[in-house]
Amino acid sequence: MRWLRHLFSPSAQAAFPEASLDRIAHAIAAGERLHGVQVMFAVESDLSLAALWNGVTPRQRAEHAFALLRTWDTQANNGVLIYLLLADRAIEIIADRGLREVIEAAQWQRICDHLREQLRNGDREAAVLAAVAEVSQLLAAHFPADPTRRAGNELPDRPQLLD
Repeated sequence: MRWLRHLFSPSAQAAFPEASLDRIAHAIAAGERLHGVQVMFAVESDLSLAALWNGVTPRQRAEHAFALLRTWDTQANNGVLIYLLLADRAIEIIADRGLREVIEAAQWQRICDHLREQLRNGDREAAVLAAVAEVSQLLAAHFPADPTRRAGNELPDRPQLLD
């Protein structure tokens, strides 16, 4: 039952300790040097009872997080949010409008599927690091880094804990 999973979900902080968050941040920063896109990772342990009562889906919550974290607020409209909802074991990737015309939803879904498979093995950090690398490869293929047009780091590389 979804309610029980959300009531007894481990905290995002327990699932991703500080050292793990540091390594993920480093991987995001390294990936952004390969492409001209801004990437964020956010993890949330559970949804509120009100959200569950209203039937909020992981996708809806990821879209809300995309807005809440201002992932859309980049000069080139090129933010990407990798979102993980622990209680539902849900993974969503939300891409800003500057990327949607170039990268198909099926390509993002494949990365979500790979991440889901790797999370089943139990090593959350390794799974997220692999997903960040896969996202970076996809973005580098479509939006290679251009040092002359680099706007700087517009979004935090540090993973966002939404608990």
